[in-house]
Amino acid sequence: MRLPRGLPAVASSVLLALPLALAGCTSFGDSAEKPAATSATPTEVEAAPIEWSDCDAQIQPLIEGQPGSDRDILFECGSTDVPISYDEPGGATLPLFLVRAKFAGQTERIGSLVVNPGGPGGSGADAAIGLALTLPEDVLRRFDVVGFDPRGVGLSTPVECIPAELKDRLVAAEPRPTTAEQLDTVFGLAREAADDCGKEYGDALGTFNTVDTARDMEQLRKSLGDEKLTYLGYSYGTTLGSTYAEIFPDRVRAMVLDAAVDPDSSAVEDAEASAAGFEAGFNAFADNCKGLIAGCPLGEDPRRFLEDLLGQAAGAPIPSSVEGETRQATPGVVLTAVQAALYDTASWPQLAQGLRAAKDGDSKALFSLADELTGRLEDKSYSNLLDANLAINCADTDEEVDEGQVRELVAQWSQKYPLFGAGSAAGLFTCSVWDADRTPLPERDAAGSAPILVVGNQGDPVTPLPGAVDMAEDLQAGVLLTWQGQGHTAYPKTECITAAVNAYLIDLVAPQDGLTCPA
Repeated sequence: MRLPRGLPAVASSVLLALPLALAGCTSFGDSAEKPAATSATPTEVEAAPIEWSDCDAQIQPLIEGQPGSDRDILFECGSTDVPISYDEPGGATLPLFLVRAKFAGQTERIGSLVVNPGGPGGSGADAAIGLALTLPEDVLRRFDVVGFDPRGVGLSTPVECIPAELKDRLVAAEPRPTTAEQLDTVFGLAREAADDCGKEYGDALGTFNTVDTARDMEQLRKSLGDEKLTYLGYSYGTTLGSTYAEIFPDRVRAMVLDAAVDPDSSAVEDAEASAAGFEAGFNAFADNCKGLIAGCPLGEDPRRFLEDLLGQAAGAPIPSSVEGETRQATPGVVLTAVQAALYDTASWPQLAQGLRAAKDGDSKALFSLADELTGRLEDKSYSNLLDANLAINCADTDEEVDEGQVRELVAQWSQKYPLFGAGSAAGLFTCSVWDADRTPLPERDAAGSAPILVVGNQGDPVTPLPGAVDMAEDLQAGVLLTWQGQGHTAYPKTECITAAVNAYLIDLVAPQDGLTCPA
């Protein structure tokens, strides 16, 4: 299972608690017409208006007590329509859901700052709420923060085709499948998910892709009334942003791509980089734990502790102390929780204590981490994060890796990357059985664009630094900014990065290409 590349720092699934419903949602079923192939040249489409409403009273109670919740911010919710197919601009439409956050202390407003938190499958509406609480006030004084749920995500005609029971099995499955029997099981789960989604959506499944989402973003720019786009994208959001810049280079005012996904890597190269990144991320977590003054709960060898725990969970899955929880933590749950915590150093204490508690027989904390990453909710249902993640990832590529190659890579990577290699290799099979139209991502040089700021993190386990280096080199106007820190994403986590990004967003003053900020 390929895990989403999101931004844990934003408000987590806030909108799932909102009693909001969109009128006129388009649903796709077996009878839906097959969308036409996406043309190489964007078609100029008249933008639909955004219907805004005050939803401050609904959002404020949900963020109460969070850092930044005392800021004087007004939240609005909106919806607008975009074409399902840009080859048929006058045809059927689908609705997009938005949130706009306005800071009461705005002066000399520049326009909208459109944000995307990653995934694919992360809610941009959630991101707008979370970033309104965490972005520097200097930025909030000049911009409205606007987030939209991309097509197929959240409240924008969500892709929903993988049953909760199957998602539970995907998370619980063997995370390091090395035997023929284990790999057969993983391949079977991938086929089951692909079959369910193919039956639910038919040919329309390929509608949910990044190229068309980038064109949706151009429609939003026009609907917002901004002459050019100012954009902040994290992780997968860098793929979306750079795709927009490739299609609409003359419409970019400023674009920050933080934790860049490598635009040059193949599926195999990307999967290996992910395995290596998480392996290095766990090493950093282990070193940090061993350096604690009070002592590491995992002892002198956290990696050995984790290996022992995985063996324990394989022999007897670990129960949770949560009342009514019937799930027990398998090795799949344990390693998913580890990956979840490696996104953000703030989660490292929870991971250390959670692993210790699981060793003593209580997997409560590990389920909390795993569920946050995969979108599982308290009522045992899921958000559509995993559905959208698979649909969009697979629509974005025409690469396929067959079973034989996967088995070879598993054998190699399980030795090279003991914790995460086999799982990363096995995940390559997913899109090989995905039956939907493909709209491969374009090469991205964004010739003619204004400067684009690419931010990379030396210790990013999810999108390792070489991806940011490649992105900045490929973009003709790319400017690289590096943070020597740990965790996924960099802005606004440190003063040096924050000052450079703020100056760029507000005054269009890009830092010197190659500037490095200390941890």
